[in-house]
Amino acid sequence: MTIRNIEMMQLKFFFLLCCAAVALAQDKYTGKYDNIDLDEILQNRRLLLGYSNCVLDKGPCNAEGKELRSHLEEAINDGCSKCTDAQKKGANKVIDHLIKNELDIWREMTAKFDPDGNFRRKYEAEAVKRGIIIPEEGA
Repeated sequence: MTIRNIEMMQLKFFFLLCCAAVALAQDKYTGKYDNIDLDEILQNRRLLLGYSNCVLDKGPCNAEGKELRSHLEEAINDGCSKCTDAQKKGANKVIDHLIKNELDIWREMTAKFDPDGNFRRKYEAEAVKRGIIIPEEGA
């Protein structure tokens, strides 16, 4: 094997690695907003309503809201498989908060994105494991 052949093989290998890295990077949602202060949003009803109205197509969206809305249904349906670790942790925090403090918003979102209740039951069961009490329907 000549040096030229070895160089060509290395170049091909490098190219394949680059392609694999791009493919893997596309398997996750952008981490651009992973450092957003969820506590600030959850503790400020005006901000929370702004985001929930955006997601529910009931109001305008800022850049973060548009990003969330564009991936929310897919994330719900595939168990957040493309979410970063920060996004999964944040999703649990938001779900817990909505169930405990904003049940009407939680129910409106689950009605829109999970009308059959398949994923709602899964997420609520996980919330119960974290100590969240789910009020009965009509409560």
